[in-house]
Amino acid sequence: MQLNETHDPTLRSWVPGADDADSDFPLQNLPYGTFRHTDAEPWRAGVAIGRHILDLGRLAASAPFDGLAGQALAACAAAEHDGRLNGLMALGADHWHALRLALSRALRADAGQSAGRPLLEAALRPMAGARHATPARIGDYTDFYISLHHATAVGRQFRPEQPLLPNYKWVPIGYHGRASSLGVLPAFHRPVGQTRPPREDAPPVFGPSQRLDYELEMAIYIGQGNPQGRRIPIEDAENHVFGLGLLNDWSARDIQAWEYQPLGPFLGKSFASTISPWIVTLEALAPFRAPLHRPAGDPAPLPYLASDRNAAAGAFDVRLQVDLSTEQSRRAGHPAATLSRSNFRDAYWTVAQLVAHHTVNGCNLQAGDLLGTGTLSGPRPEEAGSLLELAEGGKSPLALPWGETRAFLQDGDEVRLSAHCVAPDRRRIGFGSACGRVLPADWA
Repeated sequence: MQLNETHDPTLRSWVPGADDADSDFPLQNLPYGTFRHTDAEPWRAGVAIGRHILDLGRLAASAPFDGLAGQALAACAAAEHDGRLNGLMALGADHWHALRLALSRALRADAGQSAGRPLLEAALRPMAGARHATPARIGDYTDFYISLHHATAVGRQFRPEQPLLPNYKWVPIGYHGRASSLGVLPAFHRPVGQTRPPREDAPPVFGPSQRLDYELEMAIYIGQGNPQGRRIPIEDAENHVFGLGLLNDWSARDIQAWEYQPLGPFLGKSFASTISPWIVTLEALAPFRAPLHRPAGDPAPLPYLASDRNAAAGAFDVRLQVDLSTEQSRRAGHPAATLSRSNFRDAYWTVAQLVAHHTVNGCNLQAGDLLGTGTLSGPRPEEAGSLLELAEGGKSPLALPWGETRAFLQDGDEVRLSAHCVAPDRRRIGFGSACGRVLPADWA
């Protein structure tokens, strides 16, 4: 993705709030999502701008754009997609760019009182009070394990003599997850299941998970897919990626520990995964590219996972944050406690490498498929992206500012993931947040 006029940091918008310095959604962002304000309304595709959402379905009825931009806008309003973005995602990068450019020009302050501005003003809805659904119909979900720091920290807890398995630095590790439990979930019930017996000769224990955790991840949304049997080369991989969001892959560590051998995660992961409402396009993230860094002496990726461009700018400088509130803290009016901060650029594998590897065997991806990055921890202990790391498997509970401690999540706890990008002489780009609260187990 090359820089173009839509990235100009001097651009301003006539939409209220878009020019606020701390806004997640300036004109340079324009992320996509699905929204409505009441249950009586149909779901609509929208673009976040300032304190508003531009209703793309209503705008499409006026047909303000022609060419590729008009086709892309029409795809956002297609009835068969019920407000989801799969139709737009399937069109490909040329259409995505054309619509972004048309929206950017129409929303700029220097557009003045142009003939098209009343159409856009009529399509603006307030951000406040909006409800959100998954931005795309997610057909398949693959969760990866791309943070070397997370893999090493967790590995030390279980295999101190060999934290990383021999394949880790050669192949992006992933597993096929459960797409049906992904959603913009404001709350979910604590999972119930089997856990390891207290003695080897005893039966397993059944009941609510006692070691519930969050995982700070990013979501990678596939745009155009590939035919089955035809792999996507790394040089073309990002043309198949629509954008990025936030993902909290809630994890029942005790259920997972009992079930994961020999086939990997199952019920310890599939009960709930919270995603953020907005997809920030790769084009919007172009100013925040970063080189891929590997520790000295690590093996070079195999040729199908390597390219000069990927090495020079395959990573993204996205600042990540985890905040926690509890029932007690909210009753007392305390602000949420920040548990950790990390950065997506510290991941061991890039977005392009994940797409190239996922399809190298001929696997066909489809528009709306989601790839999770796995927990994104940084090199320092305080940058860990899960309680499993921060509290050292429960051995060192975290002290919260209002006097409570946490080794794992308790009922009523609310976890908020957020992210933004900043760079010199660039407008701040935000991702919104992925927020979820733990409800008591429903197992009576």
